[in-house]
Amino acid sequence: MVQQNLQQLLDAKGDIVDFLRNQQTGPNVYPGVPGEYSNWRAEQIAWAKTCVLFNQCYHMVDLAVEGPDAFAMLNHLGINSFKGFVPSRAKQFVPVTPDGYVVGDVILFYLDENSFNLVGRAPTIEWVEYHAASGDWNVKVSRDERTAVRPDPENRRNYRFQLQGPNAMKTLEKAMGKTPPDLAFFHMARIQIAGKEVRALRHGMAGQPGYELFGPWVDGEAVRQALIQAGQEFGLTLVGGRTYSSNTLESGWIPSPLPAIYTGEALRPYREWLSANSYEGKASIGGSYVPESIDGYYLTPWDLGYGQFIKFDHEFIGREALERKAKQPQRRKVTLALDTESVVRTMSSMLQKGDRAKYMDFPSAVYSMHPYDAVLVDGKTVGLSTWIGYSANEGRILALAMMEGEYAEPGTQVSLLWGEPDGGTRKPTVEPHVQTEIRATVSPVPFSEVARDNYADSWRNRQS
Repeated sequence: MVQQNLQQLLDAKGDIVDFLRNQQTGPNVYPGVPGEYSNWRAEQIAWAKTCVLFNQCYHMVDLAVEGPDAFAMLNHLGINSFKGFVPSRAKQFVPVTPDGYVVGDVILFYLDENSFNLVGRAPTIEWVEYHAASGDWNVKVSRDERTAVRPDPENRRNYRFQLQGPNAMKTLEKAMGKTPPDLAFFHMARIQIAGKEVRALRHGMAGQPGYELFGPWVDGEAVRQALIQAGQEFGLTLVGGRTYSSNTLESGWIPSPLPAIYTGEALRPYREWLSANSYEGKASIGGSYVPESIDGYYLTPWDLGYGQFIKFDHEFIGREALERKAKQPQRRKVTLALDTESVVRTMSSMLQKGDRAKYMDFPSAVYSMHPYDAVLVDGKTVGLSTWIGYSANEGRILALAMMEGEYAEPGTQVSLLWGEPDGGTRKPTVEPHVQTEIRATVSPVPFSEVARDNYADSWRNRQS
């Protein structure tokens, strides 16, 4: 029997944990750009020392939401407050399930009156699409699919670039031929580059100052070339797909919460609406953490550092559950700085016959769409690591994690359990290996001192 929707697919598979852990998909891909333009070390260093141009035209989904009820519907779906939210602003938009677990997160652009755009991974996009289709809202939604799964990869609605780094403003000023607008974080303005009108969002991805620039697809190459030319004297470096996924290690954003929609009768209609070929039907989970049920992978806003986004000033899906959870102890997001000697021991096992640890790739060591590794103290799981890789700027292997309160203080010594049990799952990115513990020190998030000084306050204001 061919499963037409996600619920039918899950019913056929039975054990959802086993199904997603052995899914035949690796980590998310970044199509449309080379893996490296120069080399990933130089590309990482450039966002800290000069400036970089991220090309985000291909790997994210865009959803236009328009109509008289667009504001009200989005307000009903997000944990964020919409008080004071006006056109030419943006925010990190976070919806949760009725049980208070995160569906995903995207950037929500308030373009004009009754006109919004959501940009990011598919789970949040699909959640909004479903409620637009099933609810009594006077809205229209239009999805612009990511390149990897669309039949016309070179015909998207918008281009999207990120200009980041200490010299980003100098580059933008030269490309514009005038001083860029002095925007507050997550505020937008219209500017001119190469004779094209460009929307500029004050943003930061690698913990550095910069802008997100977007506009009609047909204008993209002209704007891109103008930025490249303007940035030549300021050390502008193009960033490839291999490097792109590692920038979050320094800034501290966790990009990979598993959408918490696989269980619960309240969400059955949603799973029946989702295609078996949806993101959720293709998602893969990797790592050493293996709970008894899929619910063990679900995350709260506090796990992801989004606790400050929650505002009980409006009615939204999951409000009652979050009000209850707010009274309970919460895990805290941290960075784990992996011990260099322990990492070298782990990697050196590749240079021998016999038992080897799981291969650790550079700069991103993620090998599934949703990585979950156990963090241990004296053999007890006290946290979860959800992203891992190497920072050339810090000279360390870093992991983003969420820890139980008593183990979340900087300086706490823990171990990351690296590798999957029983020799590994059947994912194509997993070779036979043995698990090993890697010592680590709980550290601040963001890990980068520059990011903490220049970015953390802005991050806290993303909901505004």
